[in-house]
Amino acid sequence: MLKTILKIIGALIIIFLIALFTIPYFFKDQIKVKIAQAINEKVDAKVAFSDADLSLIKNFPNATVSLDSLVIINKAPFAGDTLVSLGELNLKMSIKELFKGENEGIKIDGISSKNGLINIIFNKDGVGNYDIALKDNTSKDNKKSKPLNLNIQNYKIENFKFKYFDEASKIKMVIDSLNHEGTGDFAASKLDLVTKSTAKVSLDMDKVNYMKNVALTLDAVLGIDLEKSKYTFKENKALINQLPLEFDGFIQLVDAGQEYDLKFKTPTSSFKNFLGVIPSAYAASLDNVKTTGDFTIIGFAKGLYSETTVPKFNIDITSKNASFKYPDLPKTVQNITIDTKIINETGILNDTYVNLDQLSFQIDQDVFNAKAKITNVTENAIVDAALKGTINLANLTKAYPIKLAKPLSGILKADVTTKFDMASVEKSEYQKINNAGTMSLSGFNYADENGKTMNISTALVQFNPSKVNLKQFDATTGKSDISITGVLENFYGFIFRNQELKGNFFMNSKQLAVADFMTAGDDSKADGKKPDAMKIPAFLNCSLTAKANTVLYDNLTLRDVSGKLIVKDEKVTLENVKTSIFGGTIGVNGAVSTKGKVPVFDMDLKLNQVDIAQSFTQLDMLKKIAPIAGIVNGKLNSTIKLNGNLTESMSPDLKTLTGDLLGQLLSTTVNSANSTLLTAVASNIKFIDVSKINLNDIKAAITFKDGKVNVKPFDIKYKDIKATISGTHGFDQSMNYSLKFDVPAKYLGSEANELIAKLSPADAVKLESIPVSAILAGNFSNPKISTDIKTAVTNLTNQLIQQQKERLVKQGTSALTDLINKNKKPGDTTKTVLPKTQEEVKTKVKEEVKTKATDLLNGLFNKKKKVADTTKVN
Repeated sequence: MLKTILKIIGALIIIFLIALFTIPYFFKDQIKVKIAQAINEKVDAKVAFSDADLSLIKNFPNATVSLDSLVIINKAPFAGDTLVSLGELNLKMSIKELFKGENEGIKIDGISSKNGLINIIFNKDGVGNYDIALKDNTSKDNKKSKPLNLNIQNYKIENFKFKYFDEASKIKMVIDSLNHEGTGDFAASKLDLVTKSTAKVSLDMDKVNYMKNVALTLDAVLGIDLEKSKYTFKENKALINQLPLEFDGFIQLVDAGQEYDLKFKTPTSSFKNFLGVIPSAYAASLDNVKTTGDFTIIGFAKGLYSETTVPKFNIDITSKNASFKYPDLPKTVQNITIDTKIINETGILNDTYVNLDQLSFQIDQDVFNAKAKITNVTENAIVDAALKGTINLANLTKAYPIKLAKPLSGILKADVTTKFDMASVEKSEYQKINNAGTMSLSGFNYADENGKTMNISTALVQFNPSKVNLKQFDATTGKSDISITGVLENFYGFIFRNQELKGNFFMNSKQLAVADFMTAGDDSKADGKKPDAMKIPAFLNCSLTAKANTVLYDNLTLRDVSGKLIVKDEKVTLENVKTSIFGGTIGVNGAVSTKGKVPVFDMDLKLNQVDIAQSFTQLDMLKKIAPIAGIVNGKLNSTIKLNGNLTESMSPDLKTLTGDLLGQLLSTTVNSANSTLLTAVASNIKFIDVSKINLNDIKAAITFKDGKVNVKPFDIKYKDIKATISGTHGFDQSMNYSLKFDVPAKYLGSEANELIAKLSPADAVKLESIPVSAILAGNFSNPKISTDIKTAVTNLTNQLIQQQKERLVKQGTSALTDLINKNKKPGDTTKTVLPKTQEEVKTKVKEEVKTKATDLLNGLFNKKKKVADTTKVN
């Protein structure tokens, strides 16, 4: 019996578990429909979510409905702007709510969400993008469905970002890393909501930053009156960074906006309150810090926040004769006085003003004072400020726990007054900016996390009514020394309006090592990531006229460097840059730009009398374009135009190199023994001694692209041999060259010379040079050479034989003519017709010989006959 009961219980448990997992699938579509219906009936916006899930396990015995990637996109006048984006939204409810009818409302007991964004925007007309509720023009009788009812007991949001921007007042606020939760019975019209909140707040007003990632913590009990939309601060504890504040009062939502009646203050007057304002990243624990004097913040905000007004407020920040000393540091900061007020007495935002009546402190014998007043804050802020005093930078780290890799040193002195308005700054109307005084820094020493040091012996800045003059700047870093003077034309625009930093500077240096001013990129290499290429700052718009006795760049030493650098739009333009190097000079004009993802360059170089061995050995670019280092000695004049990409170390990326080169060789000699290629040429082309080739004043034109170099045809002379060279080679050292020679026949071997010896001197002179071709393939270290010398010799032999035949024919024709003319009878005017071909000559000669022989014999025989006849008669 017991076994049977256990089996039944086990079966019921299994069925129950199966139901917990399977029931959600039956109700999932119903939940999605109800949610979509509820949203679409309430809002005038584009709403989407990727999926909706139902779980009976997550918050058992309650059900949980989850929405993934919920997004609400505004319609006009904010079309396309994201109002809400939630990575995850969870709704908690009783399981019985799942079984209600289509027109029955579902009660929501709890809400939680993660990874959200709420983006509130007010345009110039004061219209907010959050007003997306549909205007309800239907009568109550027509309202039939109530898909969702809120009966919230608790809610929670994690990792939210709240963004607020008012175009009219140019106020921008960002609340990041927001975590907030609350517990209370929203079913009641009045409740106490227990909340906990943490966030980081940034605040900008018209391009001026007032807070940046200020940490906030607030644990508070809010008394909520839902009928009156009134929220009252009861028990609360707030921290701004580590500064404690207490709130009292209420915020109430009314038709015109929000009504404020708030008071706040520091719970104690200890000077530790001031140290708590400083971000924790720049401060250590306040435990055991000894302080004297007081520091208090007290203020109120009372009135209506609406489209045209803000609450009147007064924030008073005060400290008198205070001091502090950290337990592990030797110095004390003393005689601290702070008297600052932020006030609005009218409810009009632009009437807000800031009075820094006094800020002063002393470390040892050094005293520093500052005061300032800012008015007209939203329309055209007017700043009137003064700084005067001395700060020993070495004492800062001895009095305050600044987190630096290396300690500072140096003396900063200031005696400056300034008065300006932001509109003049923005429009660069320098005549309306009133500056006076000087600021200097001496004996400054600094080392970064990579161990690079900067030592400024003297820096002196003079503030004039319209400009800031850099009167002196002498510094050393690594192997470099620099001395700079110049003018900053837009100092305040850069500081307050994020405008370009404009200026003109002059720099002198005895030695400048480029590596001293470049980032090492060690962090990127350590984690396996490719280091980022160096970027030219976008805010720079200035020129630098420079002279340097020596510049060290990679393995190069440049002497007597001079020229002008113009920096603008993330681009450096080089004008008339000159340097002595490789025994000659190089002139540079061009530009380097880092604006794109990959830095690029475009340069014109002019090389004058540079040593070939040095330049083609030390410059990888020239090695690839013309690998003649160690082979040709002498000087080079050249113009080179090239462009391409740069690597992260700002060296040319040879794979992307494109351009052309026109060069002239001067006073050159050839070291054939150092070249595998020339050795191979010498063994294959016997009629040339490559070590005696004269390359003086040779001019060559080269183009290169995609790792290929194209050499346009050019001529060289060796003795009385002319050679034309052209072809291509790759940066990978592969090659395909054509050599065409016009070779006098005397250089083509003993067989040709034996034939030439048989010619008469006149015919030998008339003999033309023989064309010989060679092809150079393979690569420079393993060349493959082919020639047509054998064919050329064969052609020469045939030519000589032909000339011999023609000579013989001419000789035979001449002899035949003489023979015919010699035997022609007097008065015979018959024209002698000469044969045209060799065979005709032979035939004619035979015929003439036969004829003449017959005549000769006949005459001989006739003569004898006559003699005989005479004898006989007698």
